[in-house]
Amino acid sequence: MILAAFLLSGSALAKTSPGPQHAPPFTLPTTSGSVCLDSLRGQAVLVDFWASWCAPCKQSFPWMNAMHQKYATKGLTIVAINLDKDRKLADAFLDQHLAPFTVAFDPAGKTAKAFKVWGMPSSYLIGADGTILFSKIGFDPKKTDDFERLIQQACTR
Repeated sequence: MILAAFLLSGSALAKTSPGPQHAPPFTLPTTSGSVCLDSLRGQAVLVDFWASWCAPCKQSFPWMNAMHQKYATKGLTIVAINLDKDRKLADAFLDQHLAPFTVAFDPAGKTAKAFKVWGMPSSYLIGADGTILFSKIGFDPKKTDDFERLIQQACTR
């Protein structure tokens, strides 16, 4: 598989090619039930892997809040998947960082392994058809415009 990478000042943005890559399916517990990726077909989905110890993750939550506010009514769903082994650490993080979007928990890291996560935070933009459109590793609040344009293009409404 060939990856074309675009460096965004400390964070990488890559489009997978050739051909579409389907996002690995998952069903994970959330703060109020569970989330299943297959049930989100027909929408753009931003899957973001994070952990309480990750400094850039603390910066990415306000940006994800803004994306949620701007694009939730236009077809974007955000699923932030926590990888902490201890749920108390995730809960403490969430007490300090607003998350009006879906937060899921994967303490065993099986979903991260399926997505081949190798850096934190890692974000995957999934199209309405379930294919991974782009992936982004890291977070730089000064370099979010390109990623937002991709989200805008992926939204269906």
